[in-house]
Amino acid sequence: MGRRRLIVGNWKMHGSRASNAQLLQGIAQQQPFDCDVAVCPPFPYLADAAVAFASTPLRWGAQDCSAHEQGAFTGEVSAAMLADLGCRYAIVGHSERRTQHHETDAQVAAKAQAALARGITPIVCLGETLQEREAGQTEVVVKRQLSAVIHVLGHCAGEIVVAYEPVWAIGTGRTASPEQAQSVHAVLRAQLQAATARASSMTLLYGGSVKADNAKALFAMPDIDGALVGGASLKWEEFTGICRAAG
Repeated sequence: MGRRRLIVGNWKMHGSRASNAQLLQGIAQQQPFDCDVAVCPPFPYLADAAVAFASTPLRWGAQDCSAHEQGAFTGEVSAAMLADLGCRYAIVGHSERRTQHHETDAQVAAKAQAALARGITPIVCLGETLQEREAGQTEVVVKRQLSAVIHVLGHCAGEIVVAYEPVWAIGTGRTASPEQAQSVHAVLRAQLQAATARASSMTLLYGGSVKADNAKALFAMPDIDGALVGGASLKWEEFTGICRAAG
């Protein structure tokens, strides 16, 4: 395959300085890993992750990124600010942002573009709801979501990370079977191949109730290059178990 695996922990709106210190220390003490590893804490704790991982190959990223460069956008955080903190990644288009904050495909694409402009790798999230899957719309939905990003980024589309997260599997304990996940990843890889010569080397992640005990089967699939981990990333033992499964 030749692609190096990537495991990213999305902490969502969890944590405190005290609990985060234990979590970051636990992860740092378990390295080295035979894959790339990053955590995405809430914005106020990014600097703590930067300090904890400073002398390690471990990386940190943000859970969102403004599409705007600067200005009167109260509550927003720009890609320039994230780059200033050494962020390597920014998650954009997570289903919780799409549903709770009504982010459109076009807004997600603009955020991805803003991150790339500052040297930050956007992790572009795609995924269908249970209703869409049951209606046979999975492929149509994820291709539409990815197409919006490809349209805006053009030849730079090869620089993103794509994360397929079926909405029905996020935080529910339900996981797409390795075969279900692989079938969607194959569709996304083919779509990327039509857009960029770098498609075969791009990293495609699976997200949705990934745990240490199901990670290895997912990573055995040819187009699944790692995971975007939610709840399991809040326990260092579970998260590092997933990182080990990727080795």
